[in-house]
Amino acid sequence: MVLFMALALMLLPQEVCAVPVAQCNISDPFAENHMYYQPGDFIIASIISQIYRFSNPVNFERHPSRELLDLVQFMASGTYLASLELLSTRGRFIPNYKCDCQDNTVAVIGGPNSDVCLLMANILSIYKIPQLRYGSAPVMNDQTQGAFFQQMFPNWYHQYMGILQLLLFFKWTWIGVVCLHADSGERIVETVLPKFSQSGICFAFIEFFRNLTRFSADGGEMLEYVMEMFKVIMRSTANVVVIHGEIQTIAFLRMFLQISEIEDTPVKTKGDVWIMMGRIEFTSLSFQRHFDIDIIHGAISIAVQSNKVQGFQKFIQMRNPALEKEDGFIKVFWEEAFNCYFPNSEGDELDGEICTGDEKLETLPGSVFEMSMTGHSYSIYNAVYAVAHALQSMQLSKLKNRAMVERRRENLLKQQLWQLQHYLQRVSFNNSAGGEVSFDQNGNLVAGFDIINWVTFPNKSFVKVKVGHIDPISSKDKKLNISVDAMVWPSAFNQAQPLSLCNDFCQLGYVKAKKEGEPFCCYDCLLCPKGKISNQTDMDNCLQCPEDKYASFNQVLCIPKTVNFLSYGEPLGISLAIIAVFFSSITALVIWVFIKHKDTPIVKANNRSLTYTLLISLLLSFLCALLFIGGPEKMTCLLRQTAFSIIYSVAISCILAKTLIVVLAFMATKPGSNMRKWVGQRLAIPVVLSCFLIQTTLCIVWLATSPPSPDFDMHSVAEEIVLECNEGSVIMFYSILGYLGFLALVSFMLAFLARKLPDSFNEAKFITFSMLVFCSVWISFVPTYLSTKGKYMVAVEIFSNLASSAGLLGCIFSPKCYIILLKPELNNREQLVIRKI
Repeated sequence: MVLFMALALMLLPQEVCAVPVAQCNISDPFAENHMYYQPGDFIIASIISQIYRFSNPVNFERHPSRELLDLVQFMASGTYLASLELLSTRGRFIPNYKCDCQDNTVAVIGGPNSDVCLLMANILSIYKIPQLRYGSAPVMNDQTQGAFFQQMFPNWYHQYMGILQLLLFFKWTWIGVVCLHADSGERIVETVLPKFSQSGICFAFIEFFRNLTRFSADGGEMLEYVMEMFKVIMRSTANVVVIHGEIQTIAFLRMFLQISEIEDTPVKTKGDVWIMMGRIEFTSLSFQRHFDIDIIHGAISIAVQSNKVQGFQKFIQMRNPALEKEDGFIKVFWEEAFNCYFPNSEGDELDGEICTGDEKLETLPGSVFEMSMTGHSYSIYNAVYAVAHALQSMQLSKLKNRAMVERRRENLLKQQLWQLQHYLQRVSFNNSAGGEVSFDQNGNLVAGFDIINWVTFPNKSFVKVKVGHIDPISSKDKKLNISVDAMVWPSAFNQAQPLSLCNDFCQLGYVKAKKEGEPFCCYDCLLCPKGKISNQTDMDNCLQCPEDKYASFNQVLCIPKTVNFLSYGEPLGISLAIIAVFFSSITALVIWVFIKHKDTPIVKANNRSLTYTLLISLLLSFLCALLFIGGPEKMTCLLRQTAFSIIYSVAISCILAKTLIVVLAFMATKPGSNMRKWVGQRLAIPVVLSCFLIQTTLCIVWLATSPPSPDFDMHSVAEEIVLECNEGSVIMFYSILGYLGFLALVSFMLAFLARKLPDSFNEAKFITFSMLVFCSVWISFVPTYLSTKGKYMVAVEIFSNLASSAGLLGCIFSPKCYIILLKPELNNREQLVIRKI
């Protein structure tokens, strides 16, 4: 790599200096290959890395010094030489000694590589010479060096945060990273990439690349090295690759085209989106002149916001190396660009055409030369004006309140030029292009970034299209502004926005599940559990639906639940109500039959008071079922279970009393039995009353402590909100049911024991069968009730109530009604004694 030094700007008119000039006869150790100089009292110098050349590696088989000096291969020696040249009198290479008062270097512009800035700082910072860098920021190991640096580029951290916003905007979470500069690349990996990870970005690979200038001249070592990196990138599933590099980034990418031909793997089929960071310009190595440039089609780069400078293109068109004889490097560029040569003073003839100097730069393809002002040119332009404004500010501040304008020149010369850094840090102006130039407290340019989309054409030309911008000082949601419709993507994506994911997005209804041993961007997709949803792609956790909503069948949204209860307006509710009314009517009819035939033997033989009480309780039990139909209200909730339990306790106690009377009546027929006095009302009333009072007491305690109340059941039925009666105290609820079960069990056991008594007392057989039906119904009720949900629980309870009551009514009273209504001839005392009912 060859360095040139341009001493470019003459700020003040030349004057003859009266200071004696020392006669310096010491010659330069060797001359710079490329230099451009204009004399002046104050010089803005520039040390720029401009041309790539390759040499054979040092192998200690021959003396390397002359070859290295001729080619100036090593950047350090060339940069140090240029820096020392600035400290010497022109034409007299004596560092740290000036033979005249002219050619005072007030500031040095360095770039575009960070190595240039860092190396020149090693010398120039000692002399406190202000330095402006327009390329990538170097990694400073010494704070003293950084104190005299102004960066013609915003804080490097902001561009990476802008890249992060860009990745998140396009949802590119699976990326590769290539670092073309080891030192600054390590800094990026340590300080920036963790921020990417915290924001959900994963890295398919992170590769470091050695400096291009450290390879041999034949390019074989470089080609082999790039080939290995090419394989890593091409084998990766990441479609987005972020390149941390400097000006040589494009040259690095163009190497891939050659590798793809060797590996027989077309780059186009892979279709990576290259995101180029740092100060990227289109550069080419000499052997890449005829390479295709499709590799950068659709690439994205970040550039400092710039404006078009009027007259720049006209200035470029006027360049002529035949006329600009003092320009030490334009001839080299001209020969490389137009593939011709200028005859040397010795008259040596070379192969090829002779350069005339009249060749037109606008005829060159964009891959060789850009006619528009590049970002680097714009930064140098601003850097020169920044120094000029700083010199003017320093001059005005020293001449303030001075009466003698004639002494202005003398006072300025007496100033220490290192003080210029103070004014340079505070400079703020608008350039001729309308752009604002100022620096922050750290010496970084205060500016935003443009998002550039690279578009190539078959004739090896290209355009850089501005598709958005990044404003570091705006709020988070306004930092990035980009026009997706204006984007041009690599050809492999057919102008569809690329995806770069470790795996496909988890669709709606699914949630991410980590893969063991894989980066967090690589995951499986699992369906959300029942009752939960995911209404966005790639959700980390499923969302629980609110209580009044339920998850749709595909787990993507919550649907409002419908309010439901067993109502009279639905088939099930009206059917149960009709059945209840029907059995109530039958019971009322039986009561009327028994009252009408109350004096017949069969009615008298069955204890009329107990029979009437039992029939009335059965009638009320049928009607009680109607309390369970309809929307729960406070009064209906209080009456449902309590009325049901009390009515049933009366009914069962009547059956129990009937059974006891039958048993005692049989025992009373035995000679000498004392049981006769208990037969009849004397036993029936205490049994029924005691059973009634016990159940009533339990209900009162229940209502007093934790009574039932209307409630919403959100969970039993997934798609419904069930209006129900909350039973309050579950213990009391099961206590009254348990008590009914106890009475039914005792009645059944007694009836079962009395089933084989003589025919005169054959009612025990019907009671046995009725209690068997009753117990069977309620035993089957328990599992059925617990296995149903919502309004169907209420329906099961109503059905059990109706079935058990109908069982009692049918088993006990249907034989008697048959005799009363259809066989009246059997309804007499004689037949009752001798016949089996």
